[in-house]
Amino acid sequence: MAESRIRVAAAGDIHCDEQARDRVEAAFARVQREAQLVLLAGDLTTHGEPEEAAVLADAVRGLEVPVVAVLGNHDFHAGRDREVVEVLRGAGIIVLERDWTVCEVAGARVGVVGTKGFVGGFPGANIPDFGEPSLRALYSETTVEVEAVDRGLDAVADCPLRIVLLHYAPTMTTLVGEPEGLWLVLGSHRLAAPIAAHRAELVLHGHAHEGTFEGSIGAVPVYNVAGHVTGRDFWIFDLDLAGKEVESPAH
Repeated sequence: MAESRIRVAAAGDIHCDEQARDRVEAAFARVQREAQLVLLAGDLTTHGEPEEAAVLADAVRGLEVPVVAVLGNHDFHAGRDREVVEVLRGAGIIVLERDWTVCEVAGARVGVVGTKGFVGGFPGANIPDFGEPSLRALYSETTVEVEAVDRGLDAVADCPLRIVLLHYAPTMTTLVGEPEGLWLVLGSHRLAAPIAAHRAELVLHGHAHEGTFEGSIGAVPVYNVAGHVTGRDFWIFDLDLAGKEVESPAH
């Protein structure tokens, strides 16, 4: 029988490299005792080098709790993102790229829909589907990300807890604190449409280092779990199977 509550550990923007090895290994050693599922909201590496990904892989290898991740913009910087993904998957990390997975956690099915997200902005300052091909290509890239979220949420519709894992923000409510001139490249309001339509139980993202921890898309809670925002290695969410946050202890 499934438990009525599960504990999910979330972090974004951990920016692994060799200098961070001790910190990362210690954090993952602790989190295995504190949570039943680990979610990583992108920027797993500092510059997108496979050697940096190996630091995270070494910390995760052998953990008994599932670890699900999406990539962030830093993970693409070196143009070696395929190698980064291969290293991470080799350590057992479920890397979602416009995809979804179902994790069995404490006897319950938890659906995680994961993709990086992309830029586009928010009402009042957003990229339109108009003009030069290069500008319209940005719009099209975000469209593919939006469609992936919609498709994933449809696939996990029968799960009692559905979590959307992103890097870029789907709402400006978690960007408050960042200069508004940067919001255009910190996320897109278009990502919110499928989340609202499917009424996901929880959304997690990173990227906005100076943003706000807690926001929403309608009644759907959204959290910016970038380490720069939470001030800790992981934020632990104590959730019931309807997705309602029961308690969020300081970890």
